[in-house]
Amino acid sequence: MHRKSLFAIGVAIAAGAATPAFSQASKDDAVAIVKKAVAAIKADGAEKTYSLISDKSGPFVKDDLYVVVYQLDGKVLAHGANAKFIGKDMIDAQDVDGKLYVKERVELAGKQPSFWQDYKFVNPVSKKVEPKEMYCERLDNTAVCAGVYKL
Repeated sequence: MHRKSLFAIGVAIAAGAATPAFSQASKDDAVAIVKKAVAAIKADGAEKTYSLISDKSGPFVKDDLYVVVYQLDGKVLAHGANAKFIGKDMIDAQDVDGKLYVKERVELAGKQPSFWQDYKFVNPVSKKVEPKEMYCERLDNTAVCAGVYKL
């Protein structure tokens, strides 16, 4: 092999090693996926769409970005990262700082049609608790949300 070829292979390997295994979602990505979920719920119905939202390989999950749907009483109706939450009342859930993030979220949804909320949560990709910003839109008696992890 020529030196130039070996050098090019080495550079390609190094570049690949420096690239994260997933792409960090942006705030625009979160807004877009929530709007996509709201449109699907309106067009195809809640039951069908909640099942798609909760499918980790479905259209509402991409790396660390996923959709969650809450009833305004705190019950989880769909969850793209952890199906164990579905059907659970999460109104008293706290983040690592003791913030009642679900209670705050459903209260905000009751007052405004859309909003951003800060809290801390386990990133499904890194498995670490990280600061997160959640974008939500109210749809009838639900909040349809997706969040991005802050670096």
